[in-house]
Amino acid sequence: MADYSERVAWLKQNTALGTLSDEVLGAIASAINEESIEEHHRLTLEDTVPSALYILYRGHIEQYCTRQTSAARATGLLPGAVMYLKELLLDEVAEATTLALSDCLLWTIERSRFLELAQHYPEIGQTVSRRLATELEQVSSALEYERERQTGLRPYLVPKVRRGIVGSSRYAVRLRQEMKKASKDRGSVLIFGEPGLEKDNAAALIHFGSSDRKEPMIKVNCNTLQANGSELFGRAGGKPGLLDWLGRGTLLLNNLEDSPPELEAKLVQMLKTGEYTPISREGEPAEAARPLDARIMMTSEKVLPQLERCNQVAHRIKVPPLRVRKADIATMVEYYLSLFSRSRGISKPNVTPEALRRLQGYDFPGNSTELQNLIERALVQSEAASELTEEVFWSASAKSRRFRVNLLNAYPKLRQFLRSPWWPDRINYGFVLGAFAIVVGMLMVGPQSRDRNVALNLFWAWWWLLILIGFPFVGRLWCSICPFMVYGELAQKISLKLIPRQLRPWARQPAEKWGGWFLFGMFALILLWEELWNLENTAYLSGCLLLLITAGAVTFSLVFERRFWCRYLCPIGGMNGLFAKLSMVELRAQQGICSASCTTYQCYKGGPQKGEGMETGGCPVYSHPAQLQDNRDCVLCMTCLKACPHRSVELNLRPPGIELWTTHKPTYSELCLLFLLWGAVFLHRLPEIEQQFGLNLHLDHFGIHAGVSIVALMVPGAIALIAHKMLQLLNSKSRPFLELAYGYLPFVLGCSVAHYLRLGLTEAGQVIPVTVAMFNPGASLAALPVAIAHPAVIAFLQAATIVGSFWLSVFLTQKIARQAIALLLPQHLAMAAIGSLFWKITIGW
Repeated sequence: MADYSERVAWLKQNTALGTLSDEVLGAIASAINEESIEEHHRLTLEDTVPSALYILYRGHIEQYCTRQTSAARATGLLPGAVMYLKELLLDEVAEATTLALSDCLLWTIERSRFLELAQHYPEIGQTVSRRLATELEQVSSALEYERERQTGLRPYLVPKVRRGIVGSSRYAVRLRQEMKKASKDRGSVLIFGEPGLEKDNAAALIHFGSSDRKEPMIKVNCNTLQANGSELFGRAGGKPGLLDWLGRGTLLLNNLEDSPPELEAKLVQMLKTGEYTPISREGEPAEAARPLDARIMMTSEKVLPQLERCNQVAHRIKVPPLRVRKADIATMVEYYLSLFSRSRGISKPNVTPEALRRLQGYDFPGNSTELQNLIERALVQSEAASELTEEVFWSASAKSRRFRVNLLNAYPKLRQFLRSPWWPDRINYGFVLGAFAIVVGMLMVGPQSRDRNVALNLFWAWWWLLILIGFPFVGRLWCSICPFMVYGELAQKISLKLIPRQLRPWARQPAEKWGGWFLFGMFALILLWEELWNLENTAYLSGCLLLLITAGAVTFSLVFERRFWCRYLCPIGGMNGLFAKLSMVELRAQQGICSASCTTYQCYKGGPQKGEGMETGGCPVYSHPAQLQDNRDCVLCMTCLKACPHRSVELNLRPPGIELWTTHKPTYSELCLLFLLWGAVFLHRLPEIEQQFGLNLHLDHFGIHAGVSIVALMVPGAIALIAHKMLQLLNSKSRPFLELAYGYLPFVLGCSVAHYLRLGLTEAGQVIPVTVAMFNPGASLAALPVAIAHPAVIAFLQAATIVGSFWLSVFLTQKIARQAIALLLPQHLAMAAIGSLFWKITIGW
């Protein structure tokens, strides 16, 4: 037992009562009773009145609180702890339950006795008041510090993990294992990989999966840091840095490759030493280094040399790109669809197998971020449809981006013109609309021969040659100022004002299946009509042809929305789309910008003005520029260029016809149209065939003439098909006829140009006399200027066109086939045979 004097000395040295005077301590010591308690004995329950003042002399005691209105807490007490002093003086209930964790020896003073001492010695109450005031000041100081800390960290806080690692491929499993290993210690972590892989989210997964999950995590983008790193390390004698505020939390340095070189060296030194030094101003003494308590994580698109040499990074984690995780794409698509559907409050649509295959066949240069945006925008575009088809997803091949020069960037005035009201609306409604009506009127009521009707001269001698020559340069540009669809759109607008209604949506599947065959049949009938009724020399029949095509455009415009006729059914549009594949220009969109920035689809669906994007009605042929694989379905109206607020649309200069051996998707209907156009040059040369080969084809007999015409249309296709059968016998690994036959396309265009060169270089130059003869039949035409090329010049140009286009077709065939030239000899010989035949009947030698 301790005697009186020992008790006073012990109270003075070991308890919070040591500040009392010796007289008060003596009175307390004399009132103490010693009490032994066993392990697990409860002294007092929370929310009950304490029966005595307890001073722990020996042993270990725990106080814990289970009150629902406050956070659960437990506090261990060691010898010298004074229990229930405040509660007795303030007549309060106990805030915590007291439990002996071991056998203990307590000094106790009964409640009534202690209250007598407190009343007799006011110094006891004053001491408690000072103690409470000190505790309050400490709490206030801690709260102020925490407020400043939260203010400093709030802009950088990472509140939670966005998502886990989706997928079950071996790459996803390995990534999860590496992240789990990193979460088991506090070593530094470097997470590297390509853009769009959500490396910051991977870092968050490691932090919130570790034992430090309750500590804060902040993310700092390295491109925003100063070179000296004062935001991180703080100022000497001034504002604390993020590392000071962070404590034992986690610092994520995002995109480390963007950090200034000087800062990179300091970060490497910090990882080596585990210390950092606040930044001193010039002339001021440097502060002492401070220990680094925070955990450092870093993300980068590459491993930095300085960081690699220091060898101080505990965990290096490479996030695999999405292109090697094709097995995970289906799972990720389902996950993102569920996520975005719930956020929009709509039912989750299904993805068609074709669409999923297209996504799995794309390499995703923007990785997970691009896939997320692609799916989210597909939901927007589908307008709550129950199924997402291949059409709402687009995937531009990486090969399609090579060898391109964006003319809109190279020539800003071209971009300005194409975005202006002049293209194409003012041209169409200010000139084309009226000019076409005048031309048709002259064809219907004017002189009927080509030498006296300027409209017939313009149609056959000018238009056909110029449009054919224009295909390799401007593609399907004619369709943007086509008079057929100008009248179709005008009829559509007027009818909607007179009879407000909802136009029918496109029947895409039937149109894709049968539309090509429809326009093939229409073109065949037009060619036969032209040959059998001599449309070239009969003005009113040429006018009827123009009116019939216009009637088709108007009719379908009154029924279907936008340019359904132009996209699927127009025979002239089919020819334009076929030859436009050879063009040296293309309209496309930057896939990365569309995937990362676009959410409105204004280029495709139309919409109000947004940013620099103008108000439009959307693409008239429902083609998104990021979806285009070739030039067939783009009419160069530039609606997408006007609507896009992100400057994603490009008008590229490219190698002519490059799509035919990269992104091209062949169709049988289009291939038949190709050989039909080739057969047309022989059809138009039936009199020359009679003359050159000494034949009598009885062209004056309508039935025989019709039969011979059909045979002429079939000749090139038949020769090409026979040649391919021979090719298959010699080369069992040859590509299908459907693919290889597109190699003939430059030669078909060359033969068509060679055919119309005669008209263009003879009759086109007589436009002035023909015009005068039409409006003034009695006028003298001898003095009027004409421009007619010499027959030898015409023959030379025809020969050069035939030879040049032949070798271009040989080159294209080789690019498509990717085989030795000897293996493709039958096709080249067939091309030479058809070319020789055309040479004979066109040039005659």
